[in-house]
Parts: sequence; structure tokens; C-alpha cells
Amino acid sequence: MKNYTDFTEGRVFLPLMRFAIPLLGALFLQSMYSAIDILILGKFTDAVNVSAVSTGSFIMATLTFIIVGIASGTTILLGNRIGQKRLDEAGDVVGASICLFVILSAVITIVMPIAAGAVSRLMQVPTEAIVPCTQYIRICCFGAVFICGYNILGAVFRGIGDSRTPLLAVAIAGVLNVAGDLLFVVVIPWGAAGAALATVIAQALSLMICLVIIHFRQLPFAFSRRNIRFDRAIISRVVGLGFPIALQDLLVSISFLVVTAIINRLGVIASAGVGVAEKVCAFIMLVPSAYMQSVSAFVAQNVGAGNYHRAHKALIYGIGSSLAAGAVIGIVTFFRGDLMAAIFTNDSDVVRIAHDYLRAYSIDCLLVSFLFCFLGYFNGCSRTQFIMWQGIIGAFCVRIPVSYLMSQLTPVSVFFIGLATPSATIVQICLCVVYFIIVERKNHRMMS
Repeated sequence: MKNYTDFTEGRVFLPLMRFAIPLLGALFLQSMYSAIDILILGKFTDAVNVSAVSTGSFIMATLTFIIVGIASGTTILLGNRIGQKRLDEAGDVVGASICLFVILSAVITIVMPIAAGAVSRLMQVPTEAIVPCTQYIRICCFGAVFICGYNILGAVFRGIGDSRTPLLAVAIAGVLNVAGDLLFVVVIPWGAAGAALATVIAQALSLMICLVIIHFRQLPFAFSRRNIRFDRAIISRVVGLGFPIALQDLLVSISFLVVTAIINRLGVIASAGVGVAEKVCAFIMLVPSAYMQSVSAFVAQNVGAGNYHRAHKALIYGIGSSLAAGAVIGIVTFFRGDLMAAIFTNDSDVVRIAHDYLRAYSIDCLLVSFLFCFLGYFNGCSRTQFIMWQGIIGAFCVRIPVSYLMSQLTPVSVFFIGLATPSATIVQICLCVVYFIIVERKNHRMMS
């Protein structure tokens, strides 16, 4: 009996959905970490703490994107090995990846607490929010080992087609995060620092749960301490696949950080409003993100097995179902984004700014259904270099210039600044379509 999910046989749509739904749940609960921080801070503190944690959590999300991007290299390589039925090599892939992420977590733990103050000022955080923002970043970065550990194990679970275990781990840890926020923000008024401490404790618990589960469950490949070694060949392959994704995510996040910095210049209310809107956007983007990771894992196994027709079906089914969900989310966001924003704050001015920004973002709900599924497909095909370049073009040739130009209009409107995001997505979709045609023609010639 197989102790992993084999995506290379049987139906396509139902297995894809069974994998995507728990993955969506895990992403949702993981996003709740910072969202709960904003919600409780917005209800029990002031706009200064909300502004500080909004920018601080965005910086931490950027670091997490880098970690997840590199971990995608492990998912892709592990999925390829499983699709090729080369299970004897899978343990070495996991062991080498662990070594890689131990080094990465050490670098983050040492460098980021030192640079936290400079990063806060670079982000043009309002003066009164710089100190709490710096505290938030430093405390979260001391827990980098937990972030790296959880994400590398999550990459392993995705590679073997298991999206339920990460969901269980995050669900349990999410409860602890809420309790921690209530303790360290409401009962003990530590503000942004308390929210960061609650997040770190919850992430540590997520890692511990995953370690316990992976210790007692039977993996589809042999794995022991002997597999944990610095294998340069495997690490080079993981980095070669994951680094372009990580760099793309980093540069895209930097572009959003630049947009945030532009908006921060408009004052605390605008900063807090867009910060709240970004928290809502983080949840909006969970659906296409879940499809991207699901399509990536599905395609990786099938490309490894040479089943390109099943990979194509996964792309089509992913786009169709993601688009249906995106249409509903987009309509709700455009017309009732104020209700979403009001969940996180009682300040009517902050809610008004947040809703204005969300109206622009609602357009992107439809567009990313295409973009993210294409990116998942190219991930699974190991075409990560293209993913990097299309992300760079969208971020630095479209999003930043458009947001800057919009910020120069009088009067300034965060709605027009927000239009930079769907503008970039349209350009990236066009690039994906052209590249997909080129790749398929090459594959057709090779098969012929």
C-alpha cells in the first residue's frame, strides 16, 4: 500500500481539490498569525501599534516568502523523484534540505535583529511607530529557526502529496497564537512586542507538532540521521530550483514594500488603513496561492513521470476552479471591503482608507486566478528562471512606476495607487501565455 499520494494515476480534478483544500486551510490559519495581531491591536491599542505591526509583519512576510521559495526547490525535486519512482534518493533530498535551512535560519537570526532599526526607517514608518516596529521584527527574527523548520517540513509533506498534516499543525498552533495575543497584548499590555512573542511561540509549536508526526508516521522513503548531510550536488539543485522563486518573491515583496513606503509618507491614518487592507488582501490571495502550490506539486510528480497531458489538465482545472472562487471574492471585496476592514479596527477613517485600497485590489482577484496557476505549472516543470524574470518585470517595470505616478496625482487616492497591482498582473499573464506556447512547442518537437 502506498504511503504517499500518487498524482500520476487516476483522476485529476478530485485529487487536485483534495490536496488544495487542506492546503488552503493551512495557509489561512498561518496568515491568521499576523492578522490576529492586527485585529487585537486594533481593538485594544492604538493606530501606532497597528502601523508598527502592519509594516513589521509585512517585512516578516517577505522573509517568509524567501524561505518558502527556496523550500519550493525541495518540493519540486522531491516530487520529481517520487514521480520517477526513485524513492531511494528522496531521503537524501530531505536531509540535504535540512542542512541548507539550518544555515539559512542562522543567518536570519544574526543579521535581521541588527538591521531591524535601519529597515524600519528605510520603510519610512511614521516616527512614533519606529520603536515598536523594530521590536516586532527583532522578536520575530529570533524565532527564524521555527519558521525555517516548519516550512522545510511543509515542503516535504507537499512533495509526498500530504496537505493535511500541515493543516493540523497550524490549526493547533493558531489556537495558541490567539491565547498568546490575549495574554501579551490585552492582559499584559506589551503592544507590538507582545504580538510578536505570541507569534513566535505559535510557530515553535507548529514545528514541534510536525516533528512529532513525521517521527511516528511511515514515510514513502527511507530516512535517518545518516541522510542529514551537506550534499553539495543536491543542495545546488534545490537552490537552483528554489532560489529563482525566492528571488522573485523577494523582489515582488520589495515592490510592495516600496508601495507601502510611498503610502507611509501620507501619515499614520493612511499607513494604518493600507496596513489593514494588506491583511485583508493576504487572505484574499490565499485561494490562488493554494492553487499555485497544489498545481506545482501535482505537475512536479507528473513531469517526473513524463505525463505531460495530466500536467496540462491540472493547469486547466486549477484556473477554472480558482477563477470561480476569485469572482465571488472580488465582488465581495469591491462592494463590502469596509466590512472586512472593520474586523481589524474600530477607527472609521482607517476603515475608509482600507476600503478604498481594497476596491483596486478586487480587480486582481480575477487576474491572479490565471497568473498563480501558470506559476504553479512552471514551478512543477522546473521552469523557475522564467518565474523569476516575469516577477521582476511585473514588480519593477510596472507596479513601482505606476504606484509612484499615481501618488503624484492631486488629490492623492490610495485607490489609484492600488491599481498598480492589477496592472502588473496583466503584464505577467501575457508573459506567461507567450512562454507557455514556446515551451509547449519545444515539448511537442521533443516528443515527435
